[in-house]
Amino acid sequence: MSENIRNSIVPPEVMKKTFEFSEKMRLLNEERRTSLGREMCAYVLTFGCQQNEADSEKIAGMARNMGYKIVDAPEKADLIMVNTCAVREHAEKKALSTIGQFKHLKANNRDLMIGVCGCMVTQEHRREEIKMRYPYVDFIFGTSSLHRFPELLYEKTVKGKRLFCPEENEYLVAEGLGIERESSYRAWVSIMYGCNNFCSYCIVPYVRGRERSRRMEDIVSEVKELARQGYKDITLLGQNVNSYAKDSGLGYDFADLIARLAKIEGDFKLHFMTSHPKDASRKLIDTIAENDKIAKHFHLPMQSGSDAVLREMNRRYDRAQYLETVRYMREKIPDITLTTDIIVGFPGETEEDFEATLEMLRVVKFDMIYSFIYSPRKGTPAADKKDQVTEKVKSERFSRLLELQNAISLSKNEPLVGKTVKVLCDGVSKNNSELYSGRTEGNKIVFFSGEANDEGKYLDIKIDRAEAFALYGNKI
Repeated sequence: MSENIRNSIVPPEVMKKTFEFSEKMRLLNEERRTSLGREMCAYVLTFGCQQNEADSEKIAGMARNMGYKIVDAPEKADLIMVNTCAVREHAEKKALSTIGQFKHLKANNRDLMIGVCGCMVTQEHRREEIKMRYPYVDFIFGTSSLHRFPELLYEKTVKGKRLFCPEENEYLVAEGLGIERESSYRAWVSIMYGCNNFCSYCIVPYVRGRERSRRMEDIVSEVKELARQGYKDITLLGQNVNSYAKDSGLGYDFADLIARLAKIEGDFKLHFMTSHPKDASRKLIDTIAENDKIAKHFHLPMQSGSDAVLREMNRRYDRAQYLETVRYMREKIPDITLTTDIIVGFPGETEEDFEATLEMLRVVKFDMIYSFIYSPRKGTPAADKKDQVTEKVKSERFSRLLELQNAISLSKNEPLVGKTVKVLCDGVSKNNSELYSGRTEGNKIVFFSGEANDEGKYLDIKIDRAEAFALYGNKI
């Protein structure tokens, strides 16, 4: 094993301590179950990205190992865990508002434990805010201390004192924590953590640390087990998966990893996110083209179509490089579904800059975009820029962006009318109880008439109607 990989892993003696505290907590909860005549229950609430969702599944797994039953509502819980996000101010405010609503639950149940973790509380100013304004929160830990959850919960339970775990000196990878997966057919698999890119608008490197990769053998083992259990959709996660094992010295990279995973037996598709355009290599694109188990879907965040704005964002690629990557991708994988992220109203963005973004949408013709109005993040270089774009201008540009992309998305979906697509069914639609929903290999949403036993299965759906954001059809 490379020294770089070895040094990024939580030492065995530290993990042993984690497992010892987990067992101590389990025994405490066994005593409680006996005295109360019921199981102890835990509720995990997640804000933010897929990496947070994967972390929450580990939190739930640790809670299960400590003797808790995972429940679907905070009112049913003896332990509430809130896993927070810091990417945008809206996510932070929503998390704080929700934490505020738990005050009455604590008032009605003094034995209720409330923990807050994740990216938001890795920031010192948010930690202090929770410490001072939310006295009913029992303990806090950031992204570097996920493996310390059992220790903190046990210490708070036994000693009663509120705990505010300081960030670790190093951000390390903890293996073997246990995972309570929300789905029996879709799975998240984190392959690396952290980020080295320092885009000027982004808080992630400050709240998740530098890049560190998991060992290939650990990832392969996890995916093999998922395939054995019948999982149909497996998404590999990292802030920039293209950087996987880049500095490991082991002689393999992300393309080698997914090529290895594609050889695992089973009826599943591999997705991944997120990629950085500067590291989207031809080798990676060739690997996707050559392996049927790797979904023909590439999420390639562009952020802006203006070279001037990209430089200010510290993205380290330009329009020409981005377009060349897209050209090669479509040459090698003609049926690729291409999606992206766009930030509207970055500081200093002129009308000419914004028009350059619109022009890139017209040229590339993304299937879908995930668009965001720029939100200043305290501690990032962009937040200190003087030439902030007004909210009125940002809102107007955002509307124009969506109007253009809606038309493009519709034009990309309309050719699918009359065709049959393979869809992984997610069950009854959350927005229309009369329809079922699922996603294609390219992550397009499809609505159709289904049956209760369709959930978690691949179905052939003949498309009879297309909209900008969804397809409609019938089973065949």
